[in-house]
Amino acid sequence: MTKRDYYEVLSVSRSATLQDIKRAYRTLAVRHHPDRNPGQAEAEERFKEAAEAYQVLSDPEKRRRYDAYGHAGLGRGGFGGFDPSAFTDFSDILGGIFSDFFGGGRPRRGGPQRGNDLRYDMEIEFLEAVQGLETTIRVPRTESCEPCSGHGAASPDDIATCSTCGGAGQVR
Repeated sequence: MTKRDYYEVLSVSRSATLQDIKRAYRTLAVRHHPDRNPGQAEAEERFKEAAEAYQVLSDPEKRRRYDAYGHAGLGRGGFGGFDPSAFTDFSDILGGIFSDFFGGGRPRRGGPQRGNDLRYDMEIEFLEAVQGLETTIRVPRTESCEPCSGHGAASPDDIATCSTCGGAGQVR
């Protein structure tokens, strides 16, 4: 059986960006996922075909070889089939689109994220452990700055955009 062109499988142009490829793949993955189409061999095959196309086109080196030599550039006459180990579960495949339905998963951008666990090592005597010991400890922690509330200036008028990075936080 001849393999279909990966761009055709995902219905994207050869100049598609990684975001375009990812969006097209996720659409097909949702539509043809075996969990949504139990017992439908054609849907499962389309799902595997889309996953294979995505694995190649989302990797810059594989995509470059595929663009230059087609399936032959990927070795052994093609990519070698669908690799089920590439995704651990349904929520990995969809990249968190349905994270609310799967009980959370990845933290959302800009939302609160769980911090590191706190640990405090303290030595006590054996008798203190047996009889019980009540003491006060100081745990170092980060707090929001009262005057600026974490904005970097006491008032919004005092906030200035960095002339070096333009407010991006990093220089390219």
